[in-house]
Amino acid sequence: MRIAIDAHTVGTQLAGNVTYITNMIECLAEIDQKNEYTLYVTEPAAFKLYDGRWPNFKVRRIVGYKSRILRFFLSFNAQLRLHPADIFFVQFNAPPFTPCKIVTSIHDLSFEHLPETFKWHSQKQMKITIRRTARDAAHIVTCSEYSRQDIIDTYKIAPDKITTIPLAAADWFRPVTDEAELNRIRHKYDLPDDFLLGVGSVQPRKNLVRLIEAYSMLSDKRDLPPLILVGKKAWLYQDSLKAAVEHGVEDKVRFTDFVPDEDLPGLYTLSTCFVYPSFFEGFGIPPLEAMQCGSPVIAGDRTSLPEVVGDAGILVDPFDVTSISDAIERMLNDVGLRDELRQKGFERAKRFSWLRSARETLDVFEKVMND
Repeated sequence: MRIAIDAHTVGTQLAGNVTYITNMIECLAEIDQKNEYTLYVTEPAAFKLYDGRWPNFKVRRIVGYKSRILRFFLSFNAQLRLHPADIFFVQFNAPPFTPCKIVTSIHDLSFEHLPETFKWHSQKQMKITIRRTARDAAHIVTCSEYSRQDIIDTYKIAPDKITTIPLAAADWFRPVTDEAELNRIRHKYDLPDDFLLGVGSVQPRKNLVRLIEAYSMLSDKRDLPPLILVGKKAWLYQDSLKAAVEHGVEDKVRFTDFVPDEDLPGLYTLSTCFVYPSFFEGFGIPPLEAMQCGSPVIAGDRTSLPEVVGDAGILVDPFDVTSISDAIERMLNDVGLRDELRQKGFERAKRFSWLRSARETLDVFEKVMND
């Protein structure tokens, strides 16, 4: 097979989408030396990352249009006509009139159900282009049973056209035991012995405003370790940044902005616990990363997160500030609970594997070619 992959997000620091496609590429390269792959990138760093690494992988850089929309819709199709492929593998969107079969990974439909958590023009564009891509695709993959059923119900897609392939945390997310590395992380981020950690792009559905309110509520009752929030400012992030000031905890809540991947295992390892009260996720990789590194998890109980966390964390109502606050207090008070969840987290994370996800994705490619 000749498989083209849209890897334009690599190098953009766009959190989950980048994590997905980079891990998928690495694992497809590990398991498949037979088929021919072409990676389409836009960032110079992405070209440098992949160029020449694997004999059956080529890398082509999409350039030529200042407009991202024009680059996406015109350049891809021009390239696919110059360099024919059997399958074009994309996340969410494929350009119209693609001259080959499309396999799309649609992680979630948050833009359909929560339009207020997106910029107006982005939400309108996604509703048009992703619906069309879902209709035109030869097959859809998604990352949770929740998202699969949502796509079936919302887009009226035949169930046999959608395959659930769970995601994973990369293997290098593991407890850091090198004291020099831990000291490097402590010094770089000025960390105390105890702190609460959140990881994810700063945007409305990560629910940071309620998390900060819950933290503030608890701080009125007791002294708290700081809350460290790691992630790039994505969209509509202003309310999240203002919440700490509005609730009087600006001296205890810290936004780090983007953090390089190599620092994350140390941050997870050093944290007292990990808090992820998101109210809409197609999967939710950060809780798995935390579990693999030994950080006990608090997570929202909506959409796909219960499929990921199971009984290896405390699940909370993300819309109930008291529920979030009570979970943090329980975690801080109970060392035995933290130890129990740490061990359960290690076991839970073993159920998920990027290599398995890549093999199942390759199975989908083969099925599409044989249909």
